[in-house]
Amino acid sequence: MRIYLIDIYMKQNITISLEKDLIRKARVLAASRSTSVSRLIGNELKRMGTQSEEYERIRKQALADLDAGCHLGGQPRPARDELHER
Repeated sequence: MRIYLIDIYMKQNITISLEKDLIRKARVLAASRSTSVSRLIGNELKRMGTQSEEYERIRKQALADLDAGCHLGGQPRPARDELHER
């Protein structure tokens, strides 16, 4: 019996250009977290994407709440004619 595992999260390499000092800092940071620079950057991009999606969700909900308004317990205003009989 053979069992095959399929990686549904297919990864693809990319090439980026960074300043040498930034690369050194990324290597030190990755080492301090016991990970690779690639995984460090990948995790940060995932976090940024999730944060962006969450911001959009909250923004849409806030705008919907503003459109719906809220009742603060006041009464409807009387018409102008009711206040100033002519």
